[in-house]
Parts: sequence; C-alpha cells; structure tokens
Amino acid sequence: MSVLELADLGFGYPHHPVGHDMSFQLDAGEVIALLGPNGSGKTTLFRTILGALRPLGGEVRIEGRSIAQWPRARLARTLAYVPQAHAGFFPFTTLDVVLMGRTAHLPPFGVPGRHDREVALAALDQFGAAALAPRVFTELSGGERQLVLVARALAQETRVLLMDEPAASLDFGNQVRLVDEGAALRG
Repeated sequence: MSVLELADLGFGYPHHPVGHDMSFQLDAGEVIALLGPNGSGKTTLFRTILGALRPLGGEVRIEGRSIAQWPRARLARTLAYVPQAHAGFFPFTTLDVVLMGRTAHLPPFGVPGRHDREVALAALDQFGAAALAPRVFTELSGGERQLVLVARALAQETRVLLMDEPAASLDFGNQVRLVDEGAALRG
C-alpha cells in the first residue's frame, strides 16, 4: 500500500482551478520532485495534500485512506511540511521553533520534555546548525532560517516530508548538505 496517493486530484481555489486529474503514488523511501515555474501551482498542490485546501476533485490518500477521514492530530504525525520561506514574527529561539515540530506528539496543552529537546537538538545538529539553538529565529539569515525549518520538519518525525523549494535560500554548501541528508534519510 502506498504511503501517499493522489487520485485524480483537482486543486486550486473555488473560482480558480489550478490543476486537475493529478494522480501518483509514493511508497516508503521514495522521493519525488515537483518541478514547474513560479506561479504554476506547486504550493497550492502542497496545501491541498496537507489538507489546508479542499480538493476540487479526486482525493488525497494516506495509507489507502482519504485524508478527509483523518483526525488533524494523526495527520500532523504523518505529514511534515517545509515552506518556501518563513520570516517569523515573534522572537522565539531557534530551538523553540524546532520544538514546534514536536507538538504533533504532545497532548493538548502539553509541554515538550527532555526527549523532545533531544530530538530537536539532533535535528539541528544533523544540518550543522546546533550552534543556532539559542539564537533568535527572526535574527537569522534566510539560509539559516531555512535550515531551521527543515530541522523542525525532521523533528516532527513523520512518514511523509513535503518540502516547497527547500534549497531556495541556502548557499551551495548547505544545498549539498540537504541533498546528502535527504539521501541518508532514504537509505
């Protein structure tokens, strides 16, 4: 059974369809790249897969079941998302931003514990960004923020990781690191 499946998916907005009849299956360990020019609907597709937008037709399935039937908490433990960019507005530390990825594993009003901190720090360390942990997220460079967002998604420990232009703000060395770490995750 596929981990993620799109079945004749139509996506977009009520009076502005963007794509239609999209179908594919993604099995555990597989990687798929979605290529297209700016404004072609890639982010809209991701938002539909995540359940933030309703499909205009067809459906998104995880493990054979429509995401419309999935409780939000279970969906958050299954799908992680790295946005194109996220500036942030509040002066959270970098570690706090990565810990936000752990909320999918906490009860309502739960507080991250020692294990959550260890997972978050390990995710930062995986990208050579552990030294950023005490720094204020909004004061980081665009590339540093992007590494933190990838670490946050990894700390979420999900089966599916969706990344929307994850290397766009990264320097060449960190682009290579992202590809290498991605290959290691599959391995």
